[in-house]
Amino acid sequence: MKTPIFNWLDQRGSGLLLHPTSLPSDHGIGTLGAPTLKALDFMYESGIHYWQVCPLGPTGFGDSPYQSFSAFALNPYLIDLNLLIEEGLLSKKEVAKLSKMPKEKVDYGALYENKWPVLRKAYNNFKNANTDQVSKFGSFSTFKNKNQDWLHAYALFMAIKDSLNGASWDLWEPSISSYKKAAKSDLARRLSIDVDAYSFYQYLVYAQWQEAREYASDRSIEIIGDIPIFVAYDSADTWSNPDVFLLNKQGRPEVVAGVPPDYFSEDGQLWGNPLYNWDYLKRTKYQWWMKRCESNFKIYDIVRIDHFRGFCDYWEIPAVAKTAKNGKWKKGPGLSFFEALKNHFPDAKVIAEDLGIITEDVRRLRAQAGLPGMAILHFAFDGSEDNSYLPKNVSENCVIYPGTHDNDTTQGWLDSLSSKEKNQVSNYLNVNHHDLNWGLIKASMDSKCLLSVIALQDYLGFGSEARLNSPGIASGNWQWRCSEEEMDSLLEDQGQRIYELIESSGRYHSS
Repeated sequence: MKTPIFNWLDQRGSGLLLHPTSLPSDHGIGTLGAPTLKALDFMYESGIHYWQVCPLGPTGFGDSPYQSFSAFALNPYLIDLNLLIEEGLLSKKEVAKLSKMPKEKVDYGALYENKWPVLRKAYNNFKNANTDQVSKFGSFSTFKNKNQDWLHAYALFMAIKDSLNGASWDLWEPSISSYKKAAKSDLARRLSIDVDAYSFYQYLVYAQWQEAREYASDRSIEIIGDIPIFVAYDSADTWSNPDVFLLNKQGRPEVVAGVPPDYFSEDGQLWGNPLYNWDYLKRTKYQWWMKRCESNFKIYDIVRIDHFRGFCDYWEIPAVAKTAKNGKWKKGPGLSFFEALKNHFPDAKVIAEDLGIITEDVRRLRAQAGLPGMAILHFAFDGSEDNSYLPKNVSENCVIYPGTHDNDTTQGWLDSLSSKEKNQVSNYLNVNHHDLNWGLIKASMDSKCLLSVIALQDYLGFGSEARLNSPGIASGNWQWRCSEEEMDSLLEDQGQRIYELIESSGRYHSS
């Protein structure tokens, strides 16, 4: 086999899986202010060198970061309002309603009702101040110019959506049914202030994220971001780049994404995302995808591509179908995509999410691309000695987790096992039932996989009440938050234990 295209993972390390929305704050959701910096201090003091987050894009109905209004924008909910109070753009009185929101979970409905008006007040105050800059965030005008490839389309998309009570863009009038048309419309001129406001929110959240990233970098912490392979149909991406997707003349998909029936789902999973026009993308040297990757490499050090197998082959389902049963496999772009990626970003660090039913073709593509795959310990104990996720069977070029954001917490998973299943885990790890949570953390750390990532909830030993996401369940996800007291106790009670475990497993490095 040829030399792998990428081969970047060459040192043992340890990571923390923690989505920013799960952090404590005074305003209803985790943000990019002091709690983020405090979490990074915890990572640094514990010897953790990688911080993994879920996608950071703006969320809509369902609140999932994997169904975003843009593949380029960041979520304005992450804006830390305390920093805006310090800058005089907001008063404590103006954020008082947000201060009364729950601290133990994210109430997205209340957040939608309360945070957007506060952000608009900050924008209005900024404009009234007749300035072009907030603090050390740089020039707003310069930010807009540097990001004009995607920013105006996203901001106009959101402003129009607001003016039409959130209607999906395929229901909009013909005069605004595409970005090219809408940008020249009277409506765009009437909404110019709203468009500028949405651009301002991106200016703020990008600046705050870059501050957090620099803080992490100063502590030798690399950030692992997440790219969902598909984008949402109701997104600025599809609306402004119709040629990139398989859409008919009316802009609607005739085929959509999903996965076929398997052991876990007799109907398969009907995701509904538009599929890519890979022929068009290949002719254009994957230009749109390269811009997407460039945007992500500016905000992350490492990128995890969700549903990697879609680059090898993907499940095509008729858009009119009610389930994912009657689809068919279609060939993806294969190695040519990763060759293009290498040409554009020679030093790119990419992780392949290769979970689920994986064929030999998918394994071959990952090996040729040289990308680390993933191993999940919750999936390891089915009684088979050949299970590829058992610590003895994993490979070095791999990222190992007890569980990810899509799994139950490790303690929650253990609580769901029968006595026989729990004995099996206990015997394999050679630990008693009371120590199984930490036994799985240690097994992940001691494994030959070069990167081990542990969810914050697992370090805290929390049960199912702290689960972040349950795939296939439409509501109630992405709400869990850690309290300030829990973060403090984690560092005080477990910080030294984590540090010693990282050091003893050869995952600590000083730079």
